[in-house]
Amino acid sequence: MKIAVCGLWHLGSVIAGCLASVGHEVVGYDDSSAEPRPSEPGLQELLRAVRFTADRADALRGAEVVWIAWDTPVDEDDRADVDFVIARAESLFEFLEEGALVVVSSQLPVGSVARLERRCLRSLHFACAPENLRLGKAVEAFTHADRFVIGTRDHADRARLEVVLAPFGRPIEWMSVESAEMTKHALNAFLATSVAFINEISVVCEQHGADARDVARALKSDPRIGPRAYLNPGAAFAGGTLARDVQFLAPRSPMMAAVKASNDRHRDWTRTKLLDILGALRGKTIALWGLTYKPGTDTLRRSDAVALARWLAGEGARARAHDPAVRAVPDDVPVTLCASPGDALRGSDALVVATEWPAYRDTAIPPGTIVIDANGFLGPRDGVRVYSVGQRS
Repeated sequence: MKIAVCGLWHLGSVIAGCLASVGHEVVGYDDSSAEPRPSEPGLQELLRAVRFTADRADALRGAEVVWIAWDTPVDEDDRADVDFVIARAESLFEFLEEGALVVVSSQLPVGSVARLERRCLRSLHFACAPENLRLGKAVEAFTHADRFVIGTRDHADRARLEVVLAPFGRPIEWMSVESAEMTKHALNAFLATSVAFINEISVVCEQHGADARDVARALKSDPRIGPRAYLNPGAAFAGGTLARDVQFLAPRSPMMAAVKASNDRHRDWTRTKLLDILGALRGKTIALWGLTYKPGTDTLRRSDAVALARWLAGEGARARAHDPAVRAVPDDVPVTLCASPGDALRGSDALVVATEWPAYRDTAIPPGTIVIDANGFLGPRDGVRVYSVGQRS
């Protein structure tokens, strides 16, 4: 089947590569760039089977399925620029084949597909396939998904998408378009609530000498909760899919507004811990291990490490950083980039584990070093003062 995937940053590139890997004829289109460059394990090899173009008419000619996959931009308060995606989707309508199926995977608020339908004056079909990808594991998340959630208007559209997804051999949860849109909101809201909940519990644990990881382990052993629950004491959830959906729901849900407030407050945990331990930071040097948003990627967009570096500069401190995926930093990121984690650590007053690259677990840390490791990623180290969320040093 010929499929046009529109929008070629992370989401669209992964969808295009995965669909091409099972034999579909896939064309990747983006109005700003015809050549995607996301860093994602296994993706570049899959993209060799995709034809890329910046010509809209060329991309859509003969396409039976058109996949809307632009990443939805967000501002510093996690508010999504929905009109960015809507405008680009609308710009495709005049070029689409009659009867083409438009599948929306971009992260948009419930009702967005209906909004596109109202603005479309042609005989097109619409469906919703909410994205379920994870930075650093996106290819695996698509090709070996637990299930696909798909919302359609009629059985004919369902049949077309069954053909598209059949090679992956994964179950499909069929529902209405609006239910699929709402499922994405509900799933991310549930995960975000779980993260905020265990971090609230962790703060109380720290105050009374309890170990939040013991508490989380006991919770996961309860069959009503389960071992895969998002109950891992650590850093606040960062910007991206969770924060975006919480922001969508917060004006309509007092509970989601409270989750956002709790998570925003917890973002200061590392900063508060540094101040508690070191006092005034002016003149101090802080080592940052990791700068990217997540391990396995090279994006600095929405990175908590970058935000921390800027805060440190405002406090009069210096930041020395290492990240295996970063070769240079923008001028507005106030860090000295170092060639190795050891170089970043040399002469520092404390170390912050900001991005959990596996190689850091094997890096030696001198005795007496103060380590702020929110998620407990490194584990205990002899002679090293390690501070993690929900635990004493």
